[in-house]
Amino acid sequence: MKEKGRITKWMYWFMFAIVVIIFYKLLDNLTSIGTSITSFFRVLMPFIIGALIAYILYIPCSRIEKGIENSKFILLKKHRRGIAIFLVYIIVLLLMIVLVNCIMPPVITSIKDLVKNIPSYYSSLTGIINDLPDDSILVKINIKESLAKLASIDFETYISIEYITEYLKGIMSFASGIFDVFVTVIISIYTLAERGKIVAFFKKASSALFGIEKYSVISKYFKKTNEVFFNFISGQLIDAVLIGIISVIIMSILKVKYAVLLGFIIGLFNLIPFFGAIVAVVIAVFITLCTGGISKAIWLAVIIIIAQQIDANIINPRILSDKLQISPILVIISVAVAGAYFGVLGMFLAVPIVAVIKLILDDYIDYKNSTHN
Repeated sequence: MKEKGRITKWMYWFMFAIVVIIFYKLLDNLTSIGTSITSFFRVLMPFIIGALIAYILYIPCSRIEKGIENSKFILLKKHRRGIAIFLVYIIVLLLMIVLVNCIMPPVITSIKDLVKNIPSYYSSLTGIINDLPDDSILVKINIKESLAKLASIDFETYISIEYITEYLKGIMSFASGIFDVFVTVIISIYTLAERGKIVAFFKKASSALFGIEKYSVISKYFKKTNEVFFNFISGQLIDAVLIGIISVIIMSILKVKYAVLLGFIIGLFNLIPFFGAIVAVVIAVFITLCTGGISKAIWLAVIIIIAQQIDANIINPRILSDKLQISPILVIISVAVAGAYFGVLGMFLAVPIVAVIKLILDDYIDYKNSTHN
């Protein structure tokens, strides 16, 4: 027995030594391992993006499918999923065509014109600042020095079409190859088509791994998480389009220069909760101040702020069928922290993630209180 115990002890030490050597080798080759992991994820990126596209398109696809299911035609009912997927991709393609051919040309033209006329706008803004009283707050915070630094920047170098193209290439490097784009689209179509089987597999695997009781809890929160994300993402996209169109109409009535560009900026920034609307209004008012003077900038600020308030208190809550019920303070903190660590994507996803965490914590607190009572 002693001999057996000694062998077991030596086996433990032998395994420990192997683990230490492997760990040392991993640390020693950390750069190459990191490169390998990066390459691996680069290969998987089309599959990940495809799954994400399928996730986003799930709601419109399922709604079209339910609509076809109520049809009297048996042939349509039989192929309802395939027809729904086909229609969804046709709609997406049409939206992309509208974006590329109708929205982007005036936006790009406005950017080019804005950049070209920056020197004249700078002179106009400097004149406005010089006419301000000496005790004005803008004079006290040395706005002239800031404008001088701003004027020294060669914006045309950084915002030329060539550079914009390069920036877009960098952002969309995951889809640089035709093969990657093709794989991404095919994966998204197959994921939508086979979603029933995929969900059934995960149900079966989760039940086997965690047990029926734990699986029911996981399934409950998975469904609630899906509801929160679907409602938030789809709601924000619809709301951004609406507020963008409303802003363009308002600015066109006021005869604000670059109305389409500024409306596009307001709609785009409106996707970011709380901070996005503030930043967009500041940008729009500043550009209008440079191009149209103080009076037009003030009118624009007042009307756009009113429109933003109507959107925040009436339109947005109606679009989001299930209100997230998060405190404004929690929204501000979550967006600020997520933006600091994860950039623009973090700012966009901060609110639904915090909503899910709050949902879980509320249920946990309710459960604990019920057990104590």
